[in-house]
Formats: sequence, structure tokens, C-alpha cells
Amino acid sequence: MFEELHDVERRSEEMAHRMSAPDAARDPEAYARLMREYKELAPLVEAYRSYRQLCQEEQELSDALQQSGLDAEFKAMLQQEACENARNRTELEAKLRLLLLPKDADDEKNVILEIRAGAGGEEAALFAHSLWRMYSMYAGRQGWRTETISLNETELGGVKELVLDVEGAGAFSKLKFESGVHRVQRVPETETQGRIHTSTVTVAVMPEAEEVELSIDPKDLRIDTFRASGAGGQHINKTSSAIRVTHLPTGMVVECQDQRSQRENREQALKVLRSRLLQQKQDAYDAEYNARRHSQVGTGDRSERIRTYNFPQGRLTDHRIGFTLYKLDEVLDGDLDLVVEPLTLADQEQRLRQREAAQE
Repeated sequence: MFEELHDVERRSEEMAHRMSAPDAARDPEAYARLMREYKELAPLVEAYRSYRQLCQEEQELSDALQQSGLDAEFKAMLQQEACENARNRTELEAKLRLLLLPKDADDEKNVILEIRAGAGGEEAALFAHSLWRMYSMYAGRQGWRTETISLNETELGGVKELVLDVEGAGAFSKLKFESGVHRVQRVPETETQGRIHTSTVTVAVMPEAEEVELSIDPKDLRIDTFRASGAGGQHINKTSSAIRVTHLPTGMVVECQDQRSQRENREQALKVLRSRLLQQKQDAYDAEYNARRHSQVGTGDRSERIRTYNFPQGRLTDHRIGFTLYKLDEVLDGDLDLVVEPLTLADQEQRLRQREAAQE
């Protein structure tokens, strides 16, 4: 580990030297890449230097304790400082191991989040709306921007299908564990006998594709316009502002009608199409990528679930890590970090075990 840390520190110093060179800014793109990598390495380099400082202090304390004729009170003080130093060094070692884990290239990307009602009819659609509210409130807490790309609502205010654009620092790193089947157990308002119903909603979280990652030949696209339906006033019904984009080689279709102009709807539809095509490409060429991000949400059947929301008990259970929390209202009101943080920690621990096993 320490040889790797030494190499990282040397790399960081080399980048700092290159950025301070007089001609460093001649190539803005190269300079930006260098600065980005330098910033990514900074926490690791800082922790490594702190660790080396602790090791030096530990050696000095050990040398001091070896001296003869030490005052008892002074010796006790040195021993206490040595114990605290050792505890800090152990904590820093654990931090360094985490910082050395390979970064997920998608973690800082924006997100295309899709929510679909599964088994359970109207009750599933109503819970899909609750999840939309939860993710929107969580995004607000994180300082992210959200925009509805596509929305298909029911007459009772539920959501059959929703596509949401989430933009902000670390959006994918926080939301990537949400992909899968979410199961809800509660008594519907329309249930007269107080029976608990079980419904499901599927969630898919995809990193937003950057244009440089995937090129789409305009010849492969068929773009149709049509009149938008649903709420929106007179404007939305009088003009053919809605857009349907068909990717001819794959048959993939994306519709967008929630923006006010053809141009805005076209841009949003192409953004979703590009992300879906990127996800398809990654699924095809990297099975590990697909499994690691839980991008398969299943059929939406009640027996398939990553998480259960039990309203009568106020309980939330994430079945992947066996985590149970009795703060359901807080989570649904946007305090999703109560679940995200244990999932992130479990993922880090698993990757640490895999890394250490590979090094044995």
C-alpha cells in the first residue's frame, strides 16, 4: 500500500510542477484535465502526508520513552500521547485504504432517473409519486437541480411512468444504489376493511451520457412531432411541440412533451436517448458494470425487491445489506442519506475485501 501511496504523491507533485510551468495554460483542455486529476488526488496525498507525520511523531515518542530517569508524571503523559497517536494512525490507515479504492468513473455524473409503477395498480402509481417526491426533496437537500423530462400521471394523482433529469455534484454516486424494485406495504385509502396491500415500483438510475462518449449518426434518427396531451393550457394543445425520436438501428423510442418548444423537447429527448444507448452499450460490453450498478430492475413482481417500505410499522428495510430503519417518514421526506450512507459503506467494505483478496 505504501509503495502505491508514494507513487501517488510523486504523481501529484509532478502535476503541480507542470501546472505551474509558464506555458501550462496554452492548452486549456489539457490544463483542465490536469487540474481535475490533481484535485482528485489531493485528499489521498494529504492523508498520506498526515500519516507519515504521525509515524514520525510515534517514533519520537518511542525514543523519548526509552530514556532513563523520566519523571513518572511526564512518562504517563508520553504514554497517553503515544496511545492517542496509535489510535489516530489506525484510523488514518483505514481512511487511506478507502481512498486507494478505484474511483467509479460515473460517480460525479448527472443522472437520468426513471420511475415506473409495477404490480399493484393505482396503489403502485401513488407510491411511484411518493418516490418522485422523495427523490426531489433529497435532490433539494443536496443542492441538485431536477427537471421532469417525461411524466405519465393517473387520474388519482399517481405516476405510471416518470423520467427525471438530476444535475449536481456526485448525483450518480448517491443515487446509483436506488436501481431496482421498491416494495411498499400499506393500507390504501380506498381500502374499507383495513387490509395491507403490497405494491411495487421499479427505479432505474443511469449516468447521464456525455456527447463525447457516444456519437449518434443523424441518419439513424427519425424525429416525429405531434400535439402534446395533458395539462399545460391552450399553448400545449394548439401546437405540435411534442417530439418522438426513434433510433432506427435499435428501434429505441423516446418521447418528450413537457417542454414549451419543439427545440427544448428535442434536446431533452436526445439526452435521454443518448443515455439509454450508452447504458445499452455498457451492458453489452461489460457484464460486471451492469451487475455492479444494479441496472436490471426485474419485472416489478412483488417477490422481487431491493427495499421494502412498511407503513404500518414505520419501517424501511434494504434487503441487499439486511439494513432496517424505523424512520420511514424521515426518508420519504427526503432524508435519503439515512439509507445511502449504509449502502455506500457496505459497498466500500465489499470492494476492500475484493482488493485485499486480489493482493494475497
